[in-house]
Amino acid sequence: MHIKMLELMETKAKFLVTDASPEKVNALRRALMLDVPKMAIDDVEFHLGSSVDAEGNEYESISPVFDEIVAHRLGLVPIPTDLELFGYRDQCSCGGEGCPSCTIYYSLEKRGPCEVYSGDLSSLNGEIYRPKDELIPIVRLGERQGILAYAIAELGTGRKHAKWQATHGVGYKYYPTVTIDHSKCDNGGTCIKACPKHVMAFKDQKVQVVDNDACVLCEDCVKACRTGAITVKWSENKFIFEFETDGSLSAKVALAKALESLENTFDDFREKVASLEG
Repeated sequence: MHIKMLELMETKAKFLVTDASPEKVNALRRALMLDVPKMAIDDVEFHLGSSVDAEGNEYESISPVFDEIVAHRLGLVPIPTDLELFGYRDQCSCGGEGCPSCTIYYSLEKRGPCEVYSGDLSSLNGEIYRPKDELIPIVRLGERQGILAYAIAELGTGRKHAKWQATHGVGYKYYPTVTIDHSKCDNGGTCIKACPKHVMAFKDQKVQVVDNDACVLCEDCVKACRTGAITVKWSENKFIFEFETDGSLSAKVALAKALESLENTFDDFREKVASLEG
């Protein structure tokens, strides 16, 4: 299996996979979704009771929704993750107690009336661990309502819970090849209107393929072509793969970790098969 990068951004990647089968490419898809570790809030402690601000106004530490709902929303906030610094909490030398090598501590304090956003989370480990997206709404506080909570983020994978899933929109398709037989084409342009992905367009007064990779193999152009000039084929061992991350990891790091996980899985499987044969 070979990979050629077509587009690489901070949180998005699109690449060409060759010399592969659908089973192998699907294994990569699952590894990206389930086996790439990231930090996510897993423990939230709410402080109940009343509090008084600097002006002497009293607020009740309560919100319009249940604490469990607020905790769930906090768990889905993308947390910046450095896989070189953090390890799994249950495997840490601290014995799972929680330390700077396996956890990130956050505090959340806000008084209404106001909107509480992910950006209101304050990291006790430093500003570099502020949530990547600061405009995710958490809860709306009313008059005299407030929230005071402490949260702990730790490393996990999507196999345990969706909040540890670093990648989204993970998918692939067979590599398409769209060809036009200009000896048959009447340049009427019906195929251009039929194509939902704008694969074809008029160029030099002829209908031509301008974006072959965008083809989704729907064959609407073939059905619309009155002269049978268009052919759509796809390769059985060549795929276009793309995905995005939630910002907790870069697309480059996520892909590297998924490939590393696949390699380890295949090595382990190979050793088990060898032991059975022996």
